[in-house]
Amino acid sequence: MNWNKHSDLIGSHAFLSASKYHWINYDDARLEEAFKHFNATERGTKLHEFAATCIELGQPLPRSNKTLNMYVNDAIRYQMKPEQVLYFSENCFGTADAICYRDNLLRIHDLKTGEIPAHIEQLLIYSALFCLEYAVKPVGLDVELRIYQNNEILHHEPEPDEIQAVIDKIINFNKLINKLKMREELS
Repeated sequence: MNWNKHSDLIGSHAFLSASKYHWINYDDARLEEAFKHFNATERGTKLHEFAATCIELGQPLPRSNKTLNMYVNDAIRYQMKPEQVLYFSENCFGTADAICYRDNLLRIHDLKTGEIPAHIEQLLIYSALFCLEYAVKPVGLDVELRIYQNNEILHHEPEPDEIQAVIDKIINFNKLINKLKMREELS
């Protein structure tokens, strides 16, 4: 058999893919809803890439109350690093949209391009990962967390015990996952 070559498709995924087979049970309305969600996710990915490029280049956007413009301009103003991976273990890591740490102040900003309401817990996890990776204790640390969504900025300054609780949970769950992995290997 001479197989057709589709080298341009390697690593990509079709919307109607076999690995995401649930669509086979959709009706037209459900397919339309899923496709809109898929397109919104793709758009969000492109907006994050665009924002990161603007921040890296120090290229501000026109001043406005639009989510993307406020996010990019604030990240540039605070000299933040875009798309920074924060790592504790292979079980727990994540990528902060924009982050900076100087003069004992940790800033983490998150860009949300979708309609689903954002939750500050994601940024608390980034704060905990920062503390774990860079051996910074939350006590005495000033933290400012911001979520940019729907042309608004959600602002939160967590107390050290909020961050410490997440740190403790990460450490505990990481140990538990490692024990579970060892059990599986022995089975």
